[in-house]
Amino acid sequence: MTERIDAVIFDMDGSLVDSMWIWKQIDIDYLSFYGYDVSDESIAAFQAKIEGMSFDETAEWVSEHYEIPRTKQEMMDDWNRMAWEKYEKEVFLKPGAKEFLDYCRNKGIKLGIASSNSRELIENVLSARKLEGVFDIIKTGSDGLPGKPAPDVYLAAAEELDVKPEHCLVFEDIPKGIRSGKGAGMIVCAVEDVYSMHQIEEKKRLADFYIEDYYDLFKQGIFTCQ
Repeated sequence: MTERIDAVIFDMDGSLVDSMWIWKQIDIDYLSFYGYDVSDESIAAFQAKIEGMSFDETAEWVSEHYEIPRTKQEMMDDWNRMAWEKYEKEVFLKPGAKEFLDYCRNKGIKLGIASSNSRELIENVLSARKLEGVFDIIKTGSDGLPGKPAPDVYLAAAEELDVKPEHCLVFEDIPKGIRSGKGAGMIVCAVEDVYSMHQIEEKKRLADFYIEDYYDLFKQGIFTCQ
């Protein structure tokens, strides 16, 4: 397996860091502020609609379907502000992720991030977790690329890393993200996350591998410690 991999590309929320809970709370707070229904059923339906969308696409969709007196850019600025303190103080790497990042760096494997989140938040998270300079490239929804499950963000990441897609390993936590990586012709590992447990069987079916945490990569023999 290791001989085939020249680059590892991570989705961020739910894959590299435990942060999906933040966005549910932001959705609840934001929609309730403007008088919208925030029952469990309504929020679940809202999140299902925007799943995989880039930051720009989400703002576009919300502006089309909700009467919120904010421009798309103002909404994105609002969401960034609401998320930042939680990302800085309450969001941490998935178990084993730091050790796996160190392993990749030691093996000369290139590292990238391909996320629907904003570049500002990604860079802030990396700074808070002391990961500046660890990743060779970052591609985000802020780059004008279609959201997942379109493969564009992963193809753009591979191109910038100068690695063929078939030699890239992707880590994703939701089915749309898995489809994005597979659509790009990459090997995809599904990562367990509490917010997608209801999709676990679909994730296992779509992905090449499934891990509960990054230690599993070595326990399952996907990578060797040698």
